[in-house]
Amino acid sequence: MRQATGILDFLTSRQGLLDITREVAAWTSAQAMTEGLLTLFCRHTSASLLIQENAAPEVRTDIEAWVARLAPEGAGYAHRDEGPDDMPAHLRTILTQVQLSIPLTGGRLALGTWQGLYLFEHRRRPHRRSVALHLIGE
Repeated sequence: MRQATGILDFLTSRQGLLDITREVAAWTSAQAMTEGLLTLFCRHTSASLLIQENAAPEVRTDIEAWVARLAPEGAGYAHRDEGPDDMPAHLRTILTQVQLSIPLTGGRLALGTWQGLYLFEHRRRPHRRSVALHLIGE
């Protein structure tokens, strides 16, 4: 049994879903393992991770709109240290998740045909986001 760890940094340009599948798959492939389990962990409280459909862009648009309705800006939050999108960003992270686990089978992530990995930026301004990776396998 082997282990590998790493950090991938992503630059976000806006609120919304950023497809990180290619970068995560490339890192995983570089570890040269064939079977195992990959864990991803978003190191932020105002961004999150999702596995979601990667074919129809309308899915991403609808998810972004739905989450914005659940945790709207301007709802009278006490926490506004970094602006009106600060507390809604934290709430949106609560609604989603900061950790994902994906099996590695035959040297590839065992994602379904229409599944992709997404970093969900919940803040309006650009950020540098870090995702920690841990792969255990052989």
